[in-house]
Amino acid sequence: MKIRLFDKNDIAAILAVQQKSPEAARWTQDDYERLAADPGGKILVAELETMDPPKLLGFAAFHRILDEVELRNAAVDPEHREQGVAKALLEDARERLLKDGAKRVFLEVRASNKPALSLYCSVGFALHSLRKGYYRDPDDDALVLALELYPPTVLSPL
Repeated sequence: MKIRLFDKNDIAAILAVQQKSPEAARWTQDDYERLAADPGGKILVAELETMDPPKLLGFAAFHRILDEVELRNAAVDPEHREQGVAKALLEDARERLLKDGAKRVFLEVRASNKPALSLYCSVGFALHSLRKGYYRDPDDDALVLALELYPPTVLSPL
């Protein structure tokens, strides 16, 4: 498996993975293209290189403003879940975002989404806050998680 930056030729495969993933945000082709064109946007894809052509297994879309990043959308093809694809995407993103100067990454996840919570905690995300009644269809709370990329700076008294 290879993690790489998004290419405009990945759109159809990303939309196909998104379609098979009801928990993913419903983005359009324009949404992905707009994020990819934004200087703060970063979309990573995981592909299986042993297939010809390589098969897109999953993706993660991030947006950075100054030193904070939000994981905006992500999904893994259901046929390839629980094989380390999502974890590889997040670990690769951590390195790339750190090099870009990011200090922390935020995301929102349904409180009831135990597999996602387990994944996020395994790579170092921790609870930041709770948004009661945030999700609909079905109703659910959102947990806002944060991943610290740099240790906080301790200020000394003046």
